[in-house]
Amino acid sequence: MEDKVRSALASYLAEAESRPTPRPTVRDRRLVSMNGKVDAVIGMRRVGKSWLLLARMRELLDAGIPRSRLLHIDFEDERLAGLTVEHLQFIEDAFFHRHPESHGQPCWYFFDEIQNVVGWEQYVRRLLADPRRQIAITGSSARLLSSEIATAMRGRSLTTELWPFSFREVLRHRGVEVPSTWPPSAAVRARLQAEFDRYYATGGFPEVLDVSTDIRRAILQNCTDVAILRDIVERHSVRNVPLLRGLVRRLVRSVGCLASVHGLVNDLKSQGFAFGKDLIYELIDHVEDAFLASLLPVDTQSERRRQVHPRKVYIVDHALARAAAMTEDGNHGHALENIVYLELRRRGQVLGYHVTAGGYEVDFLFQDGEGRRRLVQVCAAIEDPETRAREVRALAEAMVEIPGVDAIIVTMANEGVERVGDSDVPVVPVWRWLLEARGTALAPTA
Repeated sequence: MEDKVRSALASYLAEAESRPTPRPTVRDRRLVSMNGKVDAVIGMRRVGKSWLLLARMRELLDAGIPRSRLLHIDFEDERLAGLTVEHLQFIEDAFFHRHPESHGQPCWYFFDEIQNVVGWEQYVRRLLADPRRQIAITGSSARLLSSEIATAMRGRSLTTELWPFSFREVLRHRGVEVPSTWPPSAAVRARLQAEFDRYYATGGFPEVLDVSTDIRRAILQNCTDVAILRDIVERHSVRNVPLLRGLVRRLVRSVGCLASVHGLVNDLKSQGFAFGKDLIYELIDHVEDAFLASLLPVDTQSERRRQVHPRKVYIVDHALARAAAMTEDGNHGHALENIVYLELRRRGQVLGYHVTAGGYEVDFLFQDGEGRRRLVQVCAAIEDPETRAREVRALAEAMVEIPGVDAIIVTMANEGVERVGDSDVPVVPVWRWLLEARGTALAPTA
């Protein structure tokens, strides 16, 4: 068995090093790359985690680091299937056998989907003991590569969440320049609005940006299936796969809506499934762990209220939600809300949705990296007087209940200023809000 593993690693490294290192689209998230720390990149499959590692490798090559000091292993490769933690020691043997000149020199190790090897933490911790090694790892499990790595690495890790392309990253991928000053010209504004319409249709998974609608739908459905089978069923030994699929289908059709475990249980049992309530709690944890969906709690200081109150459902990508639900849902408000939620996750911490004492709801209470809090209300269109009154009333009450908080209203196309209590609240079209510098506000457009 040992000879077989050594041979597989030698074959893998020879082939991997023969391929040119690409120049991926630059992401807004970058590896921190601190000495003595493991870079852990977590996110759903096919959001670009491997490409983030390749981008770092490309940076090192451009800086003059020889390829012989860069080790990249993809543990999803079928030749490496069945590796155990005892086999991991052979990786460096194979690497330095190919590059004896690199032994004792600073080296950079990049490990994709390393959580496939049980006990990988011991190996990485041993590697990290040598200050000449810098290590970056990826994984499709929030739990395995966040809370558990923090324990296993004894605080010597830095975690980066990666999501599908943001609107800004899609523009960069397409070679569309974001204006540095506002307002943009009429022609540029029209181009940006058109690009957002395209982003609204395609979503942000990198491999679907330049394919036809049918192929895009098939790829996104496959992404969902792989996440279910590989990251939930296999990883957590789930037996009731039909129930899991029913739960996922119910969640992807509930984007932006409130969902309680009690309601999910009743809905699924009405479809003929037989199960215990605890199993739904368990499956929801697995779905969130695989980054397929996020369930946002109500903003409250009461832990009991947070646990019993319904949560709002958001999916890893708004276009994936449509593809997985096998429907072209015309509810622009829910898709818009999902887009805003993911952008807030990229920018900082979404504390929850806020329910005022009067029972009115504000979609998000958000806190950025500098600790500033902002209420974000999402509304597809605000022209209707009843809609405007409802959205403004909720914000007015929330701004009284949360002293000093800022507020903004994000829409599909409306723009201006809304008077809310004693404050002027900006109303911003989503394409513009997505492009604003994080933590700052853009100047009014003409």
